Amino acid sequence: MERQKQKRLYLDICTLCRPFDDQSQMRIRLETNAYYLLLQALQDARYVMVVSPVHFEEAKAISDAEERREIVVVLERLGTAAECDMAATRARAEDLHSKKFGIADAAHVAVAEGAADFFISCDERLVRKCRREKVTVTAMNPVEFIITEDLK
Repeated sequence: MERQKQKRLYLDICTLCRPFDDQSQMRIRLETNAYYLLLQALQDARYVMVVSPVHFEEAKAISDAEERREIVVVLERLGTAAECDMAATRARAEDLHSKKFGIADAAHVAVAEGAADFFISCDERLVRKCRREKVTVTAMNPVEFIITEDLK
């Protein structure tokens, strides 16, 4: 499969951290399983994972050293640097922030709009907000994505 034809995925930090969350809730376990299917598909080069400086800044704030290290390893090994107009992305992030997106969420979504086909987040409120604001990237949670893409 040629690289330019691969779908580009932007996974936010909340998705990357899902395996480290309390797995006693069914939803979290389902999202964790979906995340692992996504990781396998990325390792198999079925998709490209787009990463931005926002990922690394947010990863620095993860208090658990092992979790932080594992997230950074995934970003570095499987990620491809976002290619987008940074001035336009910054302006879009400011616009999204003015629409009540959190600063990091606004930055992630703005980069995803410029560089990815899908924005994947476990934050259901953020996914709904993306849909309500009609962002120009398809926003989904990881379970929706694996069902839509028929990943097994």
